[in-house]
Amino acid sequence: MKHIKYIIFAVTVSVFVSCDTEEFLNPLPDTAVAVDGFFQSDADVLSGVYGIYDALQGVNSNTESNIGDFNRGVQFEHLLTEHRTDNTRNATLEGSKADFHRYVVNANNVESEDYYASMYEVIFRANNILDFVDVADEANQAKYAAEAKFLRAYAYFKLVRMFGAVPLVTSVVGPTDNEALFTRIPEAQVYDQIIADLHEAVSVLDNSSKSRASKAAAQGILAKVYLSLASPNYAAAQQLCESIVNSGGFSLESDFHDVFYDELNNEIIFAIQYIPGNSAESQSFSSEFTSSIRAGSEDGQNIVNDNLRLDFVAFGGNRTETSITDLNGSLLDDRNEVAKFFPDGFDSSAEPAYGPNARNAGNDYIALRYADVLLMHVEAIMAGGASTTSSAALSSFQAVRDRAGLTATVSTITKEDLLVERRVELAFENQRWFDLLRFGVAESVLTAHSAEMGYVFDARKLLLPIPAREINISGGLLTQNPGY
Repeated sequence: MKHIKYIIFAVTVSVFVSCDTEEFLNPLPDTAVAVDGFFQSDADVLSGVYGIYDALQGVNSNTESNIGDFNRGVQFEHLLTEHRTDNTRNATLEGSKADFHRYVVNANNVESEDYYASMYEVIFRANNILDFVDVADEANQAKYAAEAKFLRAYAYFKLVRMFGAVPLVTSVVGPTDNEALFTRIPEAQVYDQIIADLHEAVSVLDNSSKSRASKAAAQGILAKVYLSLASPNYAAAQQLCESIVNSGGFSLESDFHDVFYDELNNEIIFAIQYIPGNSAESQSFSSEFTSSIRAGSEDGQNIVNDNLRLDFVAFGGNRTETSITDLNGSLLDDRNEVAKFFPDGFDSSAEPAYGPNARNAGNDYIALRYADVLLMHVEAIMAGGASTTSSAALSSFQAVRDRAGLTATVSTITKEDLLVERRVELAFENQRWFDLLRFGVAESVLTAHSAEMGYVFDARKLLLPIPAREINISGGLLTQNPGY
């Protein structure tokens, strides 16, 4: 992180023995430490809390290229989210990263496997903190526990929406506890645990940090959880969004560009931080979004689909220049690239191209920001309906559009209006996939998109496959999603 360094250490299980089961979900580093001997003081527990963030942060692929040994955390998330929507695609058809945008991901896909493992690394590290939290100073125990539960809920929320029913592990388990490790739990029960964890975080945490769990972050994620349930709790989601708005602690940045390059600004509620030029604390995904002038190690990811470019032309306003680029007219309409995350803010005209640390960038991963909350507020008020004329919804919607320079007064908001507004406001922030699911249009939108692009999509692909590696380790106890 920029002001607190994530401490990396192995806290995945409390028993360290050499056996194949130990490889479940995440391989142990060669220098694993026994947690019983590590947690001796408040400082040790705090280091363990930082270690949970480290698992989210992941390891820069430019630093450690072996995907089998080093989890990437959220650094591959655009592949599993944006690439599976109508927003973006890989620049080439080569390699497993190109599987996502063509809907041909199989159970052996290494990036999907890595993401699954990374989220469980977060969960297992959180469980360890909860197991040893009483070692901390009494005044800090509730906060550390709430922080760990927030992060555990955050990881499970990612998993349950991408993979469906997953193992629900809420305590430290040993490598032979197969039933706990490999039994898939119904989605409703996973959501119950997520909600319970986030409620505790809301009740305990304050808003003193944007790069660590906070009350507002827990409220915002919980609001999104309520909107994502099979039977959404719209009233609770609305109340949570209004609590964030009424707190007065957050506001829209006047300049959309500043949201992404003036980090931890007034709009940010929760961000995962990186340090530019620091091989252990940087990220590589920003460089991989470049293509025609390649700053990354590959041919380019998150190439902008033309239908998204057209939505920016029609609805983007002043967000367009910050979000996408045709490199001064040199790119075809369907080859535009992401501008929202230029490495450290440098563009292709920098020397070297995209700056001195393009592959060791410090751009933060924005997990939740205020504009998202305002648009969720509209969604909650709309409550699954086709439109709304609510003054509260109009106020939140208008604020986002006004900042984009779209000052025409809105008197009615339709479901389609809200979905396209979220698309152009939050493009490349890994929200579109989940929006399509929540709005109940994923199958129709992606079927049409696939037909246009020459892909083949069917409803089973709304869930990713459970990694074959984990099923093999479980001896078949861990079951596969239908169709894989």
